[in-house]
Amino acid sequence: MREIIDDLLRIWHSGRTGGLATLVRTQGTTPVPIGSAMVVDAEGRAFGSISAGCAEAAAYEAAVESAHTGRRGLQRFGPGSGLDAQMDCVGTLDVFTEPFSRRHFPEFPDVAADIAAQRQVTVFTVVWHSDPDVIGQHLITDRKHGTELVSLPDSDVFVSSFARPPHLILVGANAFASALATQAKLLGYRITIVDARPTFANATAYPGCEVVVDWPHRYLNTLASAGEIGSDTAMVVLSHDPKFEIPLLTVALRLPELGYLAALGTSASHAHRLEALQAGGFTDEVLARLHSPAGLDVGARTPAETAVSIAAELLAVRNGTSAEPLSASPGTGRRHVQLVR
Repeated sequence: MREIIDDLLRIWHSGRTGGLATLVRTQGTTPVPIGSAMVVDAEGRAFGSISAGCAEAAAYEAAVESAHTGRRGLQRFGPGSGLDAQMDCVGTLDVFTEPFSRRHFPEFPDVAADIAAQRQVTVFTVVWHSDPDVIGQHLITDRKHGTELVSLPDSDVFVSSFARPPHLILVGANAFASALATQAKLLGYRITIVDARPTFANATAYPGCEVVVDWPHRYLNTLASAGEIGSDTAMVVLSHDPKFEIPLLTVALRLPELGYLAALGTSASHAHRLEALQAGGFTDEVLARLHSPAGLDVGARTPAETAVSIAAELLAVRNGTSAEPLSASPGTGRRHVQLVR
């Protein structure tokens, strides 16, 4: 739902009714994650996706019907469902469709505001119940839950939790930071650029990013002391100046939960970096946590190409994958298996 928040708000404020389709359960290989959503506005325009193509037309028609009739319910798309004509999805998709408007979801602006402010918010939606009048009811809470379909006595409830986005810290205000910030936004990161040089750490040059003027190691120590560093925190050092990066890496390598730590540079700069850190007492095992030189070998030359290389490595580390070509893997796609009522 996060990707279509603005579209949902526009429909809500228009006072008209749209149709909302949400992917709540899958079996087998499916192209998008659970929680993906598509909304159809009163003019019949679709925004978002629940299947990256293979069931879009069927889901679109179901959402339009919900908007016109007010009916809410689960639809199953896939092999053997009776709704699999012209579909190339290998897996099965359970999609909940409901009308969407001020009347049907009066609390939605509050949910959107929490998401925009990066506050934790969870939406519980009854997608099946023995009493049809209960289907489609929403409960909003700030408690943290996963994104899943939960089976309860006489009902199924879809739990969609919008957590604070993961944090990417870019050290060094330069063209590489600008390009990598653009890539990281697409991956859903909130981004901080930190540089001790106020001339370069210019907030107007990095729209949508937090820009901090401070010595990077001091800034990182401040975050760590406040409990702001965790497994969802990533950091990429984009400055080659040893007076910045060695004190910073000395702090970073001692943090137990930093999810991804990388440093840009050539093989020569990497060797000098390791020498300085080894002289500071770091073992090979600890230094193995540092991805240096940063990125995957895709032949990158420009800042934009380098950003793609680093973003790909960051994503692979975050997801615990090998980063080898999908064509070399036994199977492709994403597999989600959830409870079936």
